[in-house]
Amino acid sequence: MTDLTLTTPALLFSAISLLLLAYTNRFLALAALVRNLHGLYKEKPDELLFGQIKNLRLRLSLIRHIMFMVWITLKLFRHP
Repeated sequence: MTDLTLTTPALLFSAISLLLLAYTNRFLALAALVRNLHGLYKEKPDELLFGQIKNLRLRLSLIRHIMFMVWITLKLFRHP
């Protein structure tokens, strides 16, 4: 097993921050898409649009849960 050096946590925390930023950007892009599709659905209801909105909402929920679990992991496993 390799020893952890002083730079290892610094690399991990910066990687986690970038990962959270990527998920945040993905979440915001999908949320905007859902808003646009919802506007189209209100103008002209369509089963295909409804299915797409439902699928995108599931993806948003999964991203939200991923981000929450990363946050919990950071809080629980940080060293004092």
